[in-house]
Amino acid sequence: MASPRNYSADGAVDRDQLILDHVPLLKHIAGRMTLDMPGCVEREDLAGYGMMGLIGAADSFDVSRGLKFSTYAYTKIRGAILDELRRLDFLPRGRREKVRDLDRVVQDLEQSLGERPTPEQVATALDLSLDEVSEIMLSARSACETSLDEGPSEQLAAMLTDPACDDPSGSAEWGEMKALLMEAIIDLPEQDQTVINLYYAEDLLLREISEILGVTESRVSQIHSRAIYRLNRALSESAAFSKE
Repeated sequence: MASPRNYSADGAVDRDQLILDHVPLLKHIAGRMTLDMPGCVEREDLAGYGMMGLIGAADSFDVSRGLKFSTYAYTKIRGAILDELRRLDFLPRGRREKVRDLDRVVQDLEQSLGERPTPEQVATALDLSLDEVSEIMLSARSACETSLDEGPSEQLAAMLTDPACDDPSGSAEWGEMKALLMEAIIDLPEQDQTVINLYYAEDLLLREISEILGVTESRVSQIHSRAIYRLNRALSESAAFSKE
């Protein structure tokens, strides 16, 4: 029987081959993470940071533990990217101030309205365009992702966190959650719905979505962050209604 491609005849890991075989995984992770980064962060930069994690994973991988290398490398690659972003402290002071303003307005509007405000209501309160608010939401997601100091409050962070999660055991609760999520996606504005469907259902990267929509990758990132906020708002309202 022939030896697996990543192993020598005696079962030793072929380090260089592991790295080469998993460059597509590295690019996939970098492409996904770019969605949560401001426009000043390029996918190629993230791939460069992640390469250190991939090399480290290949150097420290222990096949005897019975773990798939791709699973092991995923954590290492992602961790290396986040470590470098934290070290660079890439979110400018002006952008942080806008995130704090957004956070404050969202909380103030929720108190006065008795519900989570829509992106349009936030834009009106801040005297900004919807696109400008979407860009600030993207910055807030970035701050959440890298755990930077002066990031958004726990409440706003939750509103900008991806609502998708793994099915724990095919439970009725998760089945209900998926149904609510599907309804919320249907109710999204057309552009937001398109980005969510292409990203999650079709598993496309930013570049591919931007080519389909005829907009920049940065613009797709903004739309995605705004759509996630809308989805979490809809889900929180559904949860509150079900408790009444």
